[in-house]
Amino acid sequence: MCRVFAYIGPEIPLASLLLEPKNSLVNQSLDPELHPHLQLAGWGFGAWSEHLLKPEDPLLYRRPKAAFYDDNATGIIPSLQGSTLLAHVRASGYDSGVVQTDENCHPFSFDETPWIIAQNGALPNWRLLQRELLAHCNDRYLEQMRGTTDTEFLYTLLLSLLKGDSDEDVKQGFEKLLEVILEAMRKLDLVALTKLKIALVGQDRIIGVNYGCGHKGETDVTGDWKKLREEDMSLSMLLEPMYLLTGKNFQNYESSYEVDVCPEGEATSAIFASEPLTDDGDEWLNIEFGEIVALQNKGGFISKKVSRLNV
Repeated sequence: MCRVFAYIGPEIPLASLLLEPKNSLVNQSLDPELHPHLQLAGWGFGAWSEHLLKPEDPLLYRRPKAAFYDDNATGIIPSLQGSTLLAHVRASGYDSGVVQTDENCHPFSFDETPWIIAQNGALPNWRLLQRELLAHCNDRYLEQMRGTTDTEFLYTLLLSLLKGDSDEDVKQGFEKLLEVILEAMRKLDLVALTKLKIALVGQDRIIGVNYGCGHKGETDVTGDWKKLREEDMSLSMLLEPMYLLTGKNFQNYESSYEVDVCPEGEATSAIFASEPLTDDGDEWLNIEFGEIVALQNKGGFISKKVSRLNV
């Protein structure tokens, strides 16, 4: 399945985030959980750095091949550093309709917005749902679409629904996003389980979202995701948490994602990911189904707010 990784904190070498740890995004792509039912269809990252010529804009890198086969990764990444990163490994079914191209790799980035996006999820029947959803889309984002993925369309729809870029504005935007999707599904008789595990990232900011709906369009889905693994894999994956690690002195731990655990308010870095990436999983905070987390690097320290989505 797809994997998402986001970081904010001190400016550090990107190799320490993407290449060196044993659970790095590149290494995760060597052993995808649902192999051989899925194929690795690309990977990419977006990063901000004060050392770029345009430090206010993300540097975007995307390739439509398995990350561990990307010969450019070890050539380019060791020369880069950043204070904000969003990275993604793309998985897709063995389907002739899956287009493997740069334009279909995450993260997606448009002009006229501070946000880039990546997700571990899917919007079923999204092409048919466009009959209803296009009415909510702003032309300035629609005309920037280049690929053929549900995530890029979700990005277009979300940006069109945002009334601002504050944490509350973004929370309300995500609530409206699922509302209009469910309306379209019901109107077109296309209700289906929808998993939306999204990282929306801007410079020094991460908005992490874990939500969606069940097989019948219900948003109050409950259950033990681990026990459901053998009974209903798709429902299990819907309910599985996303994971958050905050702390300080990340740069002192080579080849790992370890940090010094510290009281809230003293953390200097944060990682939002599809799975816990250290041996001690207890250090990670679960972002449960139906929750949103807002993270920001303010003056070198991480602010954090976790809340329930009203959907």
